[in-house]
Amino acid sequence: MTYRKQAHYRLLKLVLLTICFFVTSAHSDIVVVVPATSPIKHLSKTQVAKIFLGKSRRFPDGTKALPLNQKEGNLERDAFYQLVSGKSPAQIKAHWSKLIFTGRGQPPKEAASNEVVKQLLINNAVNIGYIDRAAVDNSVKIVALK
Repeated sequence: MTYRKQAHYRLLKLVLLTICFFVTSAHSDIVVVVPATSPIKHLSKTQVAKIFLGKSRRFPDGTKALPLNQKEGNLERDAFYQLVSGKSPAQIKAHWSKLIFTGRGQPPKEAASNEVVKQLLINNAVNIGYIDRAAVDNSVKIVALK
């Protein structure tokens, strides 16, 4: 490969990394939420990841936990899974494909938007979801991640 082509590839990589940084920064203010009446105050990232990846069906206090996903392809969803599990959208899809194929699990129910997540949380006290921090209101409580 010529020096000129190498320089173009380096420049292209730099531009793509810059774009990825700004897109991630713009949508990285994701918070885990439960109904305002829930006793859950804090969870570790590992506990949240286990709930959303089907590895745990209960909160640490023993109560049932029903996770709510944002729609596939949603930037909040991608940022959330990167935050709690370090997994890309492709890795999450592969994880659920494997569990579905082996009959060991089904992915969380999907919600179309932050507003739908909040509505579903209000209707079921055992739900846990994630939304953009700007969408938080008094109907939900932010779960502190430790």
